[in-house]
Amino acid sequence: MAGWVCLLAFRGRYLESSRLASECVDLIESVGDSAMTVGLLYGPTYAKYQAGEVVEGLRLAQRRIDLAAGDLAKGDLILGSPLALGISERGAARCCLGISGWMEDFDNAIAMARGFDATTRVIANWFKYGTIPNGTLLADSGALQDTAEALQVAEQCADDFNLGLAQLTRGLVLVHRDDANREAGFELMASAREKAVQERFTFVALPIVDTQTAKEKARIGDLDGAIALSQAIVDGQFDTGEMIYRGPAVTVLVESLLQRGAAGDVQTAQEVIDRLAAVPTDPGFVLHEIPLLRLRALVARQGGDQTGCRDWVERYRATATACGFQGHMAIAEAMTCP
Repeated sequence: MAGWVCLLAFRGRYLESSRLASECVDLIESVGDSAMTVGLLYGPTYAKYQAGEVVEGLRLAQRRIDLAAGDLAKGDLILGSPLALGISERGAARCCLGISGWMEDFDNAIAMARGFDATTRVIANWFKYGTIPNGTLLADSGALQDTAEALQVAEQCADDFNLGLAQLTRGLVLVHRDDANREAGFELMASAREKAVQERFTFVALPIVDTQTAKEKARIGDLDGAIALSQAIVDGQFDTGEMIYRGPAVTVLVESLLQRGAAGDVQTAQEVIDRLAAVPTDPGFVLHEIPLLRLRALVARQGGDQTGCRDWVERYRATATACGFQGHMAIAEAMTCP
């Protein structure tokens, strides 16, 4: 059942996966075997996280960490180090909630995973650097080194899941750098996306890769293409219940609409913002809140509302700084109002 929960999440059936995860957790806990609990709670934890139920995801991750009691290999029924990945998932949940300690969790998990199997190492890297589209981290030299190592490990194990995840992680780092390797990043992401289409990799790759493609279309001036693609991504995320990468997709859509500035585009951009703002989230969930602050500043600037723009930018900067989101902090510092 734990495997089925994971499979549903990998196939993009996030709402169904989350519902089943609750039943699965009850069954696992009823057995009363701590090693089994540590080993099998990974799937339900991930399902809750991907569906945006991060408070429950945080609880489940902490439960596994507590039961492992420092034993890196306890519960290694499927993954080499459930404890390392439990710390990764705790970091991911803390990140979503703007709780301090998420960076330390990511770094500790990567360090712990280095002594284990390829899957543990690749997933630990993904949890950290897969947050880059949400403005959490900069694609710095550390990101380059960690993702290059993970890709090399994945290439040696001849497993589609590991290779796809390592390609996606490395690709995201490369496309978020302003250098000659951006094209290689898009090629890596395209390869990961193709594996997902062929059902050899998780469907979560589809909105992630497509959002970066839409962003690139906007960058080179294909605003109609960027709007059409990002609108399809956003609609799909609302349909499936995907929550973690909805903010980046909405951001590309709103930015592209405002940049195009055709009749009705500003109104449509505001409607998209309102649609995201109306999504129910766990208390403290910042992955929607932070981009919404920025997008409201952009709408105010577009309308010539200098005071409103400055107010939204200041709130955006303060929230990003409080959460330690380096990407958003850099963007906020560069924003100006008329």
